[in-house]
Amino acid sequence: MRRLPSALLILLLTATSAALAHEFWLEPARFVVAPGASVHLRRLAGEDFRGEAWAGRSRRLVLLRHYAPGAAPADLRLSAPSPDDTIQSTVTFTQPGTHLVALATNNAAITLEADRFSAYLREEGLDNVLALREQRGQTTAPGREAYRRCAKTLVQAGAPNPADTARAWARPVGLPLELVPEQNPYLLSPEAPLTVRVLRNGQPVAGQLVRLWRRGARPRALLQKLRSNQNGRVLLHLSGPGPYLVSTVRMESVPAATGADWQSTWSTLTFGLAGKTRP
Repeated sequence: MRRLPSALLILLLTATSAALAHEFWLEPARFVVAPGASVHLRRLAGEDFRGEAWAGRSRRLVLLRHYAPGAAPADLRLSAPSPDDTIQSTVTFTQPGTHLVALATNNAAITLEADRFSAYLREEGLDNVLALREQRGQTTAPGREAYRRCAKTLVQAGAPNPADTARAWARPVGLPLELVPEQNPYLLSPEAPLTVRVLRNGQPVAGQLVRLWRRGARPRALLQKLRSNQNGRVLLHLSGPGPYLVSTVRMESVPAATGADWQSTWSTLTFGLAGKTRP
């Protein structure tokens, strides 16, 4: 029997159902701050836009970067790991304007028994993977998945500027899968439409399922589920003030020699509109 690489085997043994995924996002303590404020960015994972602190360490990061208006990108990773291998993600938003912070991880791995894997694929709208497993006669086989996470958040320092030419908020940053807004959410009314583009390695993705969430929305946080058009765009509709999460996940077949059968990439975008959330 072929043996898995030891590093992958450790990840498989230590992965839990909580690690399997669902959404992963960046959430600042405050989305709108005064210029010069320092804000901690929480790294959260969970369902229905309710998350718990992500326990990942700095060695999991392949990117943690701050894009400030009119400034060069700043790498937020520590030059040398701290003794406890923690991630430092308190950011100072010096310049007025809309700031972008992006994070990407390397792969972890998990194996689920066939029924649980199929249920998970249905829940996440990954019909292409369900169909491929059926075509390959794998519906009773465990699902061996390598997964990675990409997250972006927008923080507004001071008043939004309609004449912002830097457009750091709209910048594609080269994530394997990323969500790029085509309007600045901080210049929109709480009931406005928002166009978001889905990019895979910089190229638009058609037919990609995208979800829009707002914490505090009723009857639940999930507001919309839409698939991107041929240009990778989805038209979302905001529904009031509060924290927002846009999320998507893509899964593709990978060679068995990698130690997994499927590679998933999770991507999110967060921002917050000022005002009181409607009851």
